[in-house]
Amino acid sequence: MAVKMRLRRMGQKKAPFYRIIIADERSPRDGRFIAEIGLYDPTKEPSVIKFEEEEAKKWLKNGVQPTPRVAKLLKLAGITE
Repeated sequence: MAVKMRLRRMGQKKAPFYRIIIADERSPRDGRFIAEIGLYDPTKEPSVIKFEEEEAKKWLKNGVQPTPRVAKLLKLAGITE
């Protein structure tokens, strides 16, 4: 079972925000997930990026692969290099 750190879309039509989750890569985008570790809201100015830093580091240490977008958000939040 491959586990990914990815975005889950929430919000209304044309007003999305995203929750950063840990999920099996086979589950659908807005389907079942293992843990919720953050929030990304691109509609605000400037964009809001919040992570539970300890949880994110723990999951990354355990081998979770972030998607390209989440990897960029982790870098912006200062969690990874």
